[in-house]
Amino acid sequence: MLGSPIAHSLSPTLHRAAYAWLGLRWSYTAVEVTEPELAAFVDSLDESWRGLSLTMPLKRVAVEVATDVAELVGTVGVANTLVLDGERRTAHNTDVGGMRSAMAAAGLGRVERATVIGGGATAATAVAAVAGLADSVVACVRSPRRASALAAVAERVGVTLHVAGWGETPAHLGAPLVVSTTPVGSTDAMAGSVPVGPGLLFDVVYDPWPTRLAAEWSAAGGAVLGGLDLLVHQAVGQVELMTGRSVPVSVLRDAVAG
Repeated sequence: MLGSPIAHSLSPTLHRAAYAWLGLRWSYTAVEVTEPELAAFVDSLDESWRGLSLTMPLKRVAVEVATDVAELVGTVGVANTLVLDGERRTAHNTDVGGMRSAMAAAGLGRVERATVIGGGATAATAVAAVAGLADSVVACVRSPRRASALAAVAERVGVTLHVAGWGETPAHLGAPLVVSTTPVGSTDAMAGSVPVGPGLLFDVVYDPWPTRLAAEWSAAGGAVLGGLDLLVHQAVGQVELMTGRSVPVSVLRDAVAG
């Protein structure tokens, strides 16, 4: 697992549990790597490396160091996985599938609309993940520049996107599906704006948990998914890409339970 900061990552626990269940004597560790350092780090690896998991801030630059790009990565413009095979470095995105799988496991069906809070790499993933689930998406962003990047993703996946300013976010929390893709603390001020009878909140933060928004959402009777749900489901996809074998979601969830 590469990223910065990285000390908090639970990915080593998940992957090691998967390898143990599969009977593989593989190793997996977390390494602090920044954007400028990624290309040199990947160049330094020998053929014993099978793959890399990538978290922020590396999900966009990962595409630049890849020799091959999976179709989904070309669509969303971000990758969280590099599969290594000799001189080939194939970029994949298992976050989209992980997000969809987590929502399906929570019983979410088709909804009229969804709200995505944020405009970064994870927001692009969320827009792609709700394609086919929601007729339209409102993206609440701080930066117009990020809105243009999201609009490009929405067009490629066939989602109607409406852009709202950050201050308008509370007015869009009544959507049947709300996905918060922002860092810890970003949505704390919105906790008092949870609507009556809220729908499903997918808050990608997992440490610390729950966020203030997630806690108030749950208290109001809404369903809540957290970053741990995304982490577990996307890791299933990563393990399969790197090993060619499948591991049950329950194995990984049990590894980080409690």
